[in-house]
Amino acid sequence: MNSLAELCLAILVLLVTPGPTNTLLFLAGSERGWRGALQLIPAELLGYLATVLPLTLIGATLLQSHPEARPAIALLAGVWVAWLALKLWQPGRNSPATPHVAPHITARMVFVTTLLNPKALIFGLVLLPSPDQLPLNFAIFATQVTVVAAAWASFGAGLTAGSPQNPRTLPLIRRIASVWLGVVSLTLIAKSLGA
Repeated sequence: MNSLAELCLAILVLLVTPGPTNTLLFLAGSERGWRGALQLIPAELLGYLATVLPLTLIGATLLQSHPEARPAIALLAGVWVAWLALKLWQPGRNSPATPHVAPHITARMVFVTTLLNPKALIFGLVLLPSPDQLPLNFAIFATQVTVVAAAWASFGAGLTAGSPQNPRTLPLIRRIASVWLGVVSLTLIAKSLGA
């Protein structure tokens, strides 16, 4: 990146783009409300850092010597997102008949989804590597991850404001999110098979 402002803008644009992690935070906001969903942000940060930090330090060299890793990672991410889509489509224990059951979106789901998020490749291999300002880049990244996650959770909470226990609202939101995750999954799987 040529400047700090360009780096900030690039990170922000990529983070704001709807994807699997943002979808989960949006749903968590719908289920738990904004404050409840904020508890999942550390899981997102840990998921990103577990992928982005190693990629930033040794990723480019590793992927050059093992080019088959990229499609394998995309396939794994696609399969995981497909599983999430199916899980959200079938309400299971969170059916409208049992509205007081614990929220459906867990920290584990957010962590694994973020760990496998294809955006991490872009952050770790393109945007963040810079030996002279690596700590600053990661501080900016962590701050923006937190802000964007809180915004997605707020958006989800705003859609169900005043009616979080409405038996029609949450299942409808889950189904829409499930379809979106299905599209993301098919895209990732197609890219991995086409590589």
